[in-house]
Amino acid sequence: MAGFKDFILRGNLVEIAVAFIVAQLFANVTTTFTNIVMSIIGKVLGSGIPDFSKYEIAGVLVGPFFNAVIAFVLTAAVVYFGIVKPYELLKKKFEKPTPEAEAAATSEDLLAEIRDLLQAQSK
Repeated sequence: MAGFKDFILRGNLVEIAVAFIVAQLFANVTTTFTNIVMSIIGKVLGSGIPDFSKYEIAGVLVGPFFNAVIAFVLTAAVVYFGIVKPYELLKKKFEKPTPEAEAAATSEDLLAEIRDLLQAQSK
């Protein structure tokens, strides 16, 4: 029972639960945005919201695949341009400059330093 209590009270579990809830809410936002874009495409083409679900090529039903691809591309665009790019810009803006790391000493440099120390001790 103590192991279960430790599992439930572990901080990661709460963080994962919050991330899951936020992800579901964000999925609703992207789905709604995809529907808006599909409506705009439909207006441009002169029809309502385009629905390819009944579309067939040579008797093979490929419409649901087309719908899924369009939804994926639009969702990926929303995620990239709405989250990834702004995040990268903000990260770059608020990122503190890090001091440049010293060049790693080569084995020859270390050996030369040891030699110099030994020579200094022997004098």
